[in-house]
Amino acid sequence: MKTRAAVLWGLGEKWEVEEVELDPPGPDEVLVRLTATGLCHSDEHLVTGDLPIPLPVVGGHEGAGTVVEVGAGVDNVAEGDSVILTFLPSCGHCSYCARGMGNMCDLGAALMMGPQIDGTYRFHARGEDVGQMCLLGTFSEYTVVPKASLVKIDHGTPLDKAALIGCGVTTGYGSAVRTGEVRAGDTVVVIGAGGIGMNAIQGARIAGALTIVAVDPVAFKREQAGVFGATHAVATIDEAWSLISDITRGRLADVCVLTTDVAEAAYTAEALSLVGKRGRVVVTAIGHPEETSMSGSLLELTLYEKQIRGALYGSSNAAHDIPRLVELYNAGHLKLDELITREYTLDQINEGYADMRSGRNIRGLIRF
Repeated sequence: MKTRAAVLWGLGEKWEVEEVELDPPGPDEVLVRLTATGLCHSDEHLVTGDLPIPLPVVGGHEGAGTVVEVGAGVDNVAEGDSVILTFLPSCGHCSYCARGMGNMCDLGAALMMGPQIDGTYRFHARGEDVGQMCLLGTFSEYTVVPKASLVKIDHGTPLDKAALIGCGVTTGYGSAVRTGEVRAGDTVVVIGAGGIGMNAIQGARIAGALTIVAVDPVAFKREQAGVFGATHAVATIDEAWSLISDITRGRLADVCVLTTDVAEAAYTAEALSLVGKRGRVVVTAIGHPEETSMSGSLLELTLYEKQIRGALYGSSNAAHDIPRLVELYNAGHLKLDELITREYTLDQINEGYADMRSGRNIRGLIRF
């Protein structure tokens, strides 16, 4: 079939919206009609090369939609089902899935390779095979994905809002609650109040954190942080340290979540300076692939038992956590509507990313 999609043809180039060919679903695959997709910073990393992937590629990895057709062997979803696409497939039976670490599933090895799990392509354009970001390619009206990349949700759930749970909400919430292990009464700092950071903030709020400090140089984001649960918002690390030191009488924060646009080497030292004894620094932001060093006091790491933890998808298990997050939204605890700053058509995708880079959006959304 033919569908319209946004394709990245070269590093540093703009997204090209064009008609592409889409193959039908093969065994263990599903054809999905997308309702909406979020404009996540990770797709910007494809443009810059910080997330290397063979080009050309259909971008997008944060979406929700309706099942149109299923391939042989698919028994977890059926035609007409409402689904959220998860950018980390979970097979349910590998060593990691069996230990409750679905975000570490062995199928994740195929995420940035370009083709589908079996090594073949579903999208084709200009006489070439076209890859899919994270096996998904949600910058398309229709896409074919592995059954392991879908989570069925209750019919009637607003799919335009639920799309954000596919990445940003689950990653941010999990970074605070799962990886950071925020507990009631904790002091939490979130560095970078964008699409991921706001969800780390509301994750900390839902977990019962007493003090939540958002750090961001953009005034609009500092203002919005309070909507999601931040008790304080400052522009710099120095301001954050003075504030937290005063609030905690020198004990400093229990958890610091790093959700900046890029994880630079110097940021780890800054994050470590904000946490106290047994403090946990959660690195969610993606670093440059060639960067192999970090800064920070190794002495404090030992003497104060400070910890640095990486967070992929917020250490979440999609099959369990995505339905739970939908329930939290339906119960009024999780904010999704407020995350969407602006909506765009597929043809406006480059405008949407320009708004993201300029700090105008918490999350931009493409509605199909």
